[in-house]
Amino acid sequence: MFKYFIFSAALLLALGARAQPGSGGPGPGTPVTPATDVPLDGGASLLLAGGVAYGLRRLRQQRQR
Repeated sequence: MFKYFIFSAALLLALGARAQPGSGGPGPGTPVTPATDVPLDGGASLLLAGGVAYGLRRLRQQRQR
C-alpha cells in the first residue's frame, strides 16, 4: 500500500513540475554570455573531510567487534 502512495505522489509531483513555465533557454538573437565559474573550495572540502572522518570511524568500529 505504501508503495502505491509513493508512486502516486511522485507522479503528481512530476506532472506539476512540467506545468511550470520556464525560459526554455536563450531565444534567437540573444547574446551569448560566458559561463560563470562555481567556486568549489569551502563547502566541498568540508564535506569531503567529514565523509573521510565518518568512514574511518565506521572502519574502526567494525574492527573492534
